[in-house]
Amino acid sequence: MQTEIPCMLMRGGTSKGLYFLASDLPTDSCKVQEVLLAAMGSPDTRQIDGVGGAHPLTSKVAIVSKSTVEDADVDYLFMQVSVDKPEVSASQNCGNLLAGVGAFAIEMGLVEAGDGATNVRIRMINTGSITVSRVITIAGKVEYEGDARIDGVPGTAAPVNLYFQDIAGSSCGALLPTGNAVDLIDGHSATCIDNGMPVVILDAKEFGKSGYETPDELESDKELKSVIESIRLKAGRMMNLGDVEKKTVPKMCLVAPARNGGHICTRNFIPHRVHEAIGVLGAVSIASACIIADSVANNVSTAELAAGTQTIDVEHPTGFFTVEITSDISPDGSVKIVRTALLRTARKIMQGSVFIPSVVWNPK
Repeated sequence: MQTEIPCMLMRGGTSKGLYFLASDLPTDSCKVQEVLLAAMGSPDTRQIDGVGGAHPLTSKVAIVSKSTVEDADVDYLFMQVSVDKPEVSASQNCGNLLAGVGAFAIEMGLVEAGDGATNVRIRMINTGSITVSRVITIAGKVEYEGDARIDGVPGTAAPVNLYFQDIAGSSCGALLPTGNAVDLIDGHSATCIDNGMPVVILDAKEFGKSGYETPDELESDKELKSVIESIRLKAGRMMNLGDVEKKTVPKMCLVAPARNGGHICTRNFIPHRVHEAIGVLGAVSIASACIIADSVANNVSTAELAAGTQTIDVEHPTGFFTVEITSDISPDGSVKIVRTALLRTARKIMQGSVFIPSVVWNPK
């Protein structure tokens, strides 16, 4: 008999994955990884023997439980399941799946639904940061349908507002973990930043690129990917992340001047595939870099170098991502990010059970 595990398949932002209650999974972390690999069908480029979608954006997992701290309602552990390797990583947050955590928590009875909207305080276990997710709830139930639209997702849905505070350096220890707005790595200018997601920002033109290439064009450029990976491995150590060869951070981003009315144009490596859009927290880090003087992003961006609240539109291959960012600038010019806010959507796709071979896990 196979082992049956309750779960929900949800789209969160521009990603899709399985959402589990922690109580339904093994207590041993190594066994959890085996279970998730089996559930997704990894390692296999098609993930034919599981529910994964054969892409990093559709091979993700959210593990949710009642929070163990007073200032949060639920704990959320993100797990990135590799498609073609037997690897599961908890080295980063995922702001896209985060968009579905509040709804899942309400659906599972971890949080009581409010009238009209429900604020769910979520602790992101991967980094210890806390965010507030505002979920539309009507008559005690989550409302998934609405008029909110985000680029990279067809149609419309109910809005999910995410509010981040004090996430700078959540993985690397500082907003600018190297202490510099720009570093020279393998002869290329690089801004290493962490405002919720470690990202290395590179100027596309230094690599002979326009920054407007399609994801497929960048995917097929093996020489470019090799050069970027070399920079990533060096940057990882510089950003206090250690050996990142088998980690999914830092993300790599090529930037160029905006050309569709935004503030900056991006092409994002996550880290070995090219994103068709952009990750939530990746967009937050890049928007933050836009208001840091002399950074690679600032040099091509039209964002203002001013304290206060402003919105920054980050262009990506399928549209743009708007980040509202509030900052303070000290007399010495250093920037402190006070708060970021953004709009996402989420949808419950399927609820039931995923089945895995009993040889992987048999709790009886």
